Amino acid sequence: MILPKVRDPRFITIRRGGSLTDEMHYLLALWAADCAEHVLHYFENECPEDKRPRQAIEKTRLWAKGIIKATESKEAAYYSNKAAQGLTGSAKMAAYSAGQAAVVVHVPLHELGAAAYAIRAVIEASEKELIEYNKQRENEWQKRKLPKEIRELVLEDEINRNEICWNVFLI
Repeated sequence: MILPKVRDPRFITIRRGGSLTDEMHYLLALWAADCAEHVLHYFENECPEDKRPRQAIEKTRLWAKGIIKATESKEAAYYSNKAAQGLTGSAKMAAYSAGQAAVVVHVPLHELGAAAYAIRAVIEASEKELIEYNKQRENEWQKRKLPKEIRELVLEDEINRNEICWNVFLI
């Protein structure tokens, strides 16, 4: 479970009574897609013919550009998660990361799920003595990719939800 019991109103869209603007929502989705794509090779190396996680990432970006409806991205998330079934390790985590990115369109708080699963993919792919080093590198990469408009929001979210996100974020 990566979602908090009480939702932060900064991650609820204005039309649903929160304070999240559409522009910020799009940026959260695009950042989540970047996080998922950064580790997608773990899935594609194991399942080169299965395009479902890549399609989930693409649908996330298309939604953020206003090209498709949220329902298409949410459906792609379902199929990305189905692609993870039966897998283990980094491939499974990468598929889940893509699925989380695709549901940011519905629940913006899934942005951190995409990032956390991406870090877990890196951890799973790492040799034991390199886990902390690779985890740190992935955390740093994700932070560099954060647009300035959402940087503070996401970094505070990492602090608030690190424990329910397997303590993968370096706080």
